[in-house]
Amino acid sequence: MNLALIPEWQSSEAVILAWPHEATDWAPWLESARQTYLSLIQHINDSQAGVILLCRESDMADITQRLVADARVLLVGADYNDTWARDFTFLSCGEPNAPYPVEFIFNGWGNKFDASLDNQINQRYLAPLCQQPLRSVSIVAEGGALEIDDSGHLLSTASCLFNPERNGTMSEEEYRAVFAERLGCSDMTILANGHLEGDDTDGHIDTLVRFTPAGGLVIQAAENRPQDSHYEGLSALVSECRQQFPEHTLHLLPLPAMYNGDGERLPASYANYLVCNRSVLLPVYDQPEDAEAVQVMQSAFPEHQIVPVNCATLVQQYGSLHCITMQVPTNTLTTDVIQQLHSGVTRYV
Repeated sequence: MNLALIPEWQSSEAVILAWPHEATDWAPWLESARQTYLSLIQHINDSQAGVILLCRESDMADITQRLVADARVLLVGADYNDTWARDFTFLSCGEPNAPYPVEFIFNGWGNKFDASLDNQINQRYLAPLCQQPLRSVSIVAEGGALEIDDSGHLLSTASCLFNPERNGTMSEEEYRAVFAERLGCSDMTILANGHLEGDDTDGHIDTLVRFTPAGGLVIQAAENRPQDSHYEGLSALVSECRQQFPEHTLHLLPLPAMYNGDGERLPASYANYLVCNRSVLLPVYDQPEDAEAVQVMQSAFPEHQIVPVNCATLVQQYGSLHCITMQVPTNTLTTDVIQQLHSGVTRYV
């Protein structure tokens, strides 16, 4: 039985999101963030997937009013610390006809932020939606730190995995053993280079390097900015990828330069995209590099439609499109949940 983590480009029946509210870090940009979410929900629906929307009970009426009547959205009442669903909602493993949910411990990216509510999301709210029982792994790991291809090759970064605030002195060999057993990976590459200023995650792979279905690598490079502070590190990342994956085609994304109101660099990455069935939802930032990023992604995913999604607000909180989403592969959810997802905007009870 193939127990491997399911690559993102396999068929998805839903995407999980968590609605921004005033008690999250989105408070200064709340309405703009919510508009971004509404746009993203529409794009996910257009990509033939429903949305499981975690939200407070008190926000349900307002959300329902904001959504179009035929939006395929299941509202799930929940308490959570923040909205970075990629890192605290379940991953999916197993056979395509019977995927099962897998969770790790989430501790706020190495105890940087309170994540006590986020760490309970899977068991309290999401497990009942799934056909198969939730499987828990007793180490700290985040979905944004793990990338896999069809051969079961897992990709991550040393800066994230070996942060002692995650799993102490856990070694590479120990990580390999756990991920082989619990995620079914056949091989693993831990990259040493690459980091974006302002990134709270210690270098999640989903901001740096992603696999493509056709044996390629999409890399957040900086070839367009040779004077940039990121140039040396991202150039080293490209070289490392070329050495580690000599048979892969490299697709190098341009680097935007974005700053917040205090003049601090924001970790805007075009690599933080979501593959949703036959679409690639690509974050763009109202930057001059947006058009080139679309072209690079079309080359990397020639069989997919590239859908630009304005994520200029999301990056104000140091994340982007992939960080706030988690895909749910086809055949994961119960029949009742699927029926609700095809019945407009409904509330899960």
